[in-house]
Amino acid sequence: MDQGRPVFAVDLLERYAAKGRGVITCMTAGNDVIVLGTSKGWIIRHDFGVGDSTEFDLTVGRPGEQSIHRVFVDPGGCHCIATVVGSGGADTFYTHAKWTKPRVLSRLKGLVVNAVAWNRQHITEASTREVILGTENGQLYEVAVDEKDKKEKYIKPLFELAELPEAIMGLQMETAIMSNGSRYYVMAVTPTRLYSFTGIGSLETVFASYLNRAVHFMELPGEIPSRQVLLDLHFFMKQKRAVHFAWLSGAGIYHGSLNFGSQRSSPNGDENFVENKALLDYAKLSTGAEVVKPSSMAVSEFHFLLLIGNKVKVVNRISEQIIEELQFDQVSDSTSRGIIGLCSDATAGLFYAYDQNSIFQVSVIDEGRDMWKVYLDMKDYTAALANSRDPLQRDQIYLVQAETAFSSRDFLRAASFYAKLNYILSFEEITLKFISVNEQDALRTFLLRKLDNLSKDDKCQITMISTWATELYLDKINRLLLEDDKALVNRNSEYQSIIREFRAFLSDCTDVLDEVTTMTLLESYGRVEELVFFASLKEQHEIVIHYYIQQGEAKKALEVLRKPAVPVDLQYKFAPDLITLDAYETVESWMASNNLNPRKLIPAMLRYSSEPHAKNETHEVIKYLEFCVHHLHNEDPGIHNLLLSLYAKQEDDSSLLRFLQCKFGKGQENGPDFFYDPKYALRLCLKEKRMRACVHIYSMMAMHEEAVALALQIDSELGMAEADKVEDDEDLRKKLWLMVAKHVIELEKGTKRENIRKAIAFLKETDGLLKIEDILPFFPDFALIDDFKEAICSSLDDYNKQIEQLKQEMNDATHGADNIRNDISALAQRYVVIDHDEDCGVCKRKILAIGGDYRMASGYTAVGTMAPFYVFPCGHAFHAHCLISHVTRCTNESQAEYILNLHKQLTLLGSEVRRESNGGMTDEAITSVSPPDKLRSQLDDAVAGECPFCGELMIGEISLPFIMPEEAQQQVTSWEIKQDLGNQRSLSLSV
Repeated sequence: MDQGRPVFAVDLLERYAAKGRGVITCMTAGNDVIVLGTSKGWIIRHDFGVGDSTEFDLTVGRPGEQSIHRVFVDPGGCHCIATVVGSGGADTFYTHAKWTKPRVLSRLKGLVVNAVAWNRQHITEASTREVILGTENGQLYEVAVDEKDKKEKYIKPLFELAELPEAIMGLQMETAIMSNGSRYYVMAVTPTRLYSFTGIGSLETVFASYLNRAVHFMELPGEIPSRQVLLDLHFFMKQKRAVHFAWLSGAGIYHGSLNFGSQRSSPNGDENFVENKALLDYAKLSTGAEVVKPSSMAVSEFHFLLLIGNKVKVVNRISEQIIEELQFDQVSDSTSRGIIGLCSDATAGLFYAYDQNSIFQVSVIDEGRDMWKVYLDMKDYTAALANSRDPLQRDQIYLVQAETAFSSRDFLRAASFYAKLNYILSFEEITLKFISVNEQDALRTFLLRKLDNLSKDDKCQITMISTWATELYLDKINRLLLEDDKALVNRNSEYQSIIREFRAFLSDCTDVLDEVTTMTLLESYGRVEELVFFASLKEQHEIVIHYYIQQGEAKKALEVLRKPAVPVDLQYKFAPDLITLDAYETVESWMASNNLNPRKLIPAMLRYSSEPHAKNETHEVIKYLEFCVHHLHNEDPGIHNLLLSLYAKQEDDSSLLRFLQCKFGKGQENGPDFFYDPKYALRLCLKEKRMRACVHIYSMMAMHEEAVALALQIDSELGMAEADKVEDDEDLRKKLWLMVAKHVIELEKGTKRENIRKAIAFLKETDGLLKIEDILPFFPDFALIDDFKEAICSSLDDYNKQIEQLKQEMNDATHGADNIRNDISALAQRYVVIDHDEDCGVCKRKILAIGGDYRMASGYTAVGTMAPFYVFPCGHAFHAHCLISHVTRCTNESQAEYILNLHKQLTLLGSEVRRESNGGMTDEAITSVSPPDKLRSQLDDAVAGECPFCGELMIGEISLPFIMPEEAQQQVTSWEIKQDLGNQRSLSLSV
């Protein structure tokens, strides 16, 4: 222990605490409240929390001298129980912090209370809840007091020590909430025994159960000390729960830990909640031959405070060593008796000592600072670590553990502890220790544990240690292979275990291991599988795929390629090897991928296609190309050309023909019907002698003559079908059918009459396109006309019908011409009657008005003195110049220029042709029209083709605005209100 730094400090708290009410006989504390009992029957309550004190005289009404025997206060400092003894017997009182007068517990009259157990878990300021009292004659009572009732709720006996009646010197009660109710734990001590009670239910139920079973107790025989020694029970409390206990017995200090959740049973059937029991012999506390026993004690977390004589010796509870002695500054009149006793305030964490007049406070400075060393000396390393304060202390603990394990040749355990050191030994010193004893496994373990303890910032050291550990793993693997030939097959062997461990290590250290160095190490040791494993961790997919291909495991290689992180370029790079290795799986993988460009797979497909395949074997490349064309709608000419070339090489040309007939661009606006190169397809089909395909390609390329010629070499019916495809070119169609006819006639080798009959039947198939005279040149000159009699007669009948039809059409044309002439003659006699007061539709003046103002300069013939005018069948009438002006204004610009140009030409001619008012036009006038008349006719058509008010001209004006843009400003200006101040008049109004 560090003797220079005290663990406990003593301070005088109150010099004259008894306040002249006698001398102090007993004391208790709780929550910064100290309650004293004096020799004159007074109890004095000092509340250091609020700084006041209260005095109660318990001798009122009692004869003779009275003295306070024992006083008790709850952990909260509110409830107080005191026993006063004197010549008149004993009485027990209860008082509350708020009361001014204590209440006597009448049912306890005559009983000397030595001990009180408070229900620390449930007590409140308003109620004590259940409280256990222990008496001088070995009886236990249950008491409950509510502050508002000003008296006890009940007092009932619980238990009595019948076997060995002794005074109850100390009590402690703990409760725990269980699923089936509240469990009580009660400890009681007498001068020779420590009793324990436990059970579920009420206190009364628990103690009643011991009427039928034995009470569990611990008996410590020894010399019973004098009454001046307080043989009571002491506890160290933590979070309102007793953690450690100590019994100041005649044989020594019996102490241990309390575990109220323990379910272990003692031999007699009671649950034993006391653990780590020990007995501190009083001989250890004495320096001489005479054994001196403490007269009082208190318990802290790690120490016993023992009152021996006039001093307090502090004894470490774990090491049982005296660490320091506490001295008290007493006045002369108190020195005669010295320190009377010790007590503790568990709530405030303070200890007190008292003599006849004064109170001393014993404060804990830092009692746990050296506990790690105490535990370390006792080899309790777990507790030592739990009580260590800094890394240096922990290093010392780990070092002792490591050295101990190393000395006992437990190198693996030593390695784990050495790895935790940070300050004491260097990394080099530790590694040399293991190297010196040739412990590679322990060295590897040390390195691995060291890695776990390093921070992420030590990147360089982490990489170095990881690389060293990798080499040690590889060395271990090779040594195991040399030692055991069957290690590769035995799955449970150490070799397989270290392989799994090594791979887990590589996975954990992927980010810190240097890629090049690690791969070099793996390669140098010949660990190909681990090399591939590490490459996959480092996403070196190319190495992994190459390895799987070498091993013939195409499926695993494809699984790697399907990973999202793998570049798509590797698909194209390894495609030739993979499709050669396993075409089915490769193509299935391609079809499942959605990011491949089929064009880049063409080299691989060509390599596969160049190899021989069985007849009944599915061509995987064709399957993939069909998938691209039909499902992916691929439009790449290279893909279509490759598929076409593979179809062309098949014995059955049905697939080729179906492919050629498909319109892959159907549905695309202005798109092609196919994407392959037709010239390439034609060359290929000619080379492979796929004639039907050639016919189709010729036809598709509009080379119909070549298509028909080739089709006729294959089949006449095919030739006819090709000839019939031409529909929009009659001459070409006839030419093609003549080719077919010639082939059919030349093909037949039968009798002449048979040839003629087949030729006649062929004519019927052409639907009249060919006549008998068209095919006659194909027959030999010596063919008899009799054989064609029927066909020739039929042809002549057709010609007669055509002639008659032409005659009828000529008659109809002549009749139509006569009707036209009659209509023209009738037009010259047509007239319209207008009223004399009819107005012009534009200028609103009379149409028949007489005056020179309306005469046209030229181009029109005036009727008498009237101006020229137009009258329409709808009834509207217009002066000629008004109509021209209106139409040019309302029509578009080009039409207006055309009308004005015609009018200008009429004016320039300067010749006016007057019409006879009642004259008519002859046929010669119709056929010979003079230039002015022609211009006037064109002008009439332009301006008078329809009524401007009823025709399209008026309909077009609907969309025009009422006010044109160029008129807008003028209209706005016309609506302005102008004020003329000079002309204003003042009007006076008389009231």
